[in-house]
Amino acid sequence: VQLQASGGGLVQAGGSLRLSCAASGRTFSVYGMSWFRQAPGKAREFVAAIRRSGSWIDSADSVKGRFTISRDSAMNTVYLQMNSLKPEDTAVYYCAARLGVSDYRSSSTYTYWGQGTLVTVSS
Repeated sequence: VQLQASGGGLVQAGGSLRLSCAASGRTFSVYGMSWFRQAPGKAREFVAAIRRSGSWIDSADSVKGRFTISRDSAMNTVYLQMNSLKPEDTAVYYCAARLGVSDYRSSSTYTYWGQGTLVTVSS
């Protein structure tokens, strides 16, 4: 499975961005996909997750009510709509795919990773 993330950029606080993650290859094997982020000098952290069926999603408390994860019907593209952005949301955002049911909030669970897309929120 190959993942290609896009949509990052520079935005002012309070603004919005939508990230996309295009999946290709053996996508039928993917159980769920997630977004993680890593700010400079910090560990990679979970942002949001969606199951292949689309019937279940979850997000970190720090982004609840502001970020929404979604996917197209074929699970070939996963999106992260980010609203009301804050300077502390500045990070490289990564999409990731996992093959089974496990701790979806742990980055070690994920087999496939995209290359990351930089989001910078100015104050």
